[in-house]
Amino acid sequence: MPTHNTEIRVRYQETDNMGVVYYSNYFVWFEVGRTEHMRSLGMPYTDLEKKGLFMMVASASCQYKSPARYDDIVRIETRIPEIRNSSLKFEYRLSVGERLIATGESVHVMTNEKGRPVRISPEIKELFSRRQPR
Repeated sequence: MPTHNTEIRVRYQETDNMGVVYYSNYFVWFEVGRTEHMRSLGMPYTDLEKKGLFMMVASASCQYKSPARYDDIVRIETRIPEIRNSSLKFEYRLSVGERLIATGESVHVMTNEKGRPVRISPEIKELFSRRQPR
C-alpha cells in the first residue's frame, strides 16, 4: 500500500506550559495525514461528500513514544493497510527527524448521508490502493 508523507510545524497553541504537545493534537495530525493522503491519491474528502459518501470513525488509537515540542517539524506518514467491504483502516507514524514520537491507527466506515454503512465501490478501493503519483 502507498504511504504519504506530510509535514506540520508544532504551533504554540498545541502545547502545554512546558512546551510539550498536548495529547489530543496527535489525533488532529492523524486527520491532516489522512486527508492529505486521500488528496494525493486523487480523492479529496470533499469529492466523497459530493458523491453522498462519508467516512465515520469507528475506532482510533495512539501510542505515544516521545514528546513533540513547540516549533518541531513533525512528519506524518500515512498509509491504508486494509480496505474491507464498507470500512478502511489508516495507519500513522509520526516522527521528528529520526525520532519516532507516536504511532496510531483509525478505522472508518463508509456511510451514506443517513449514516448507514455502504459498500466501498471497486473504483474507490482501486484508487485508495494505488501508488501515489511522484
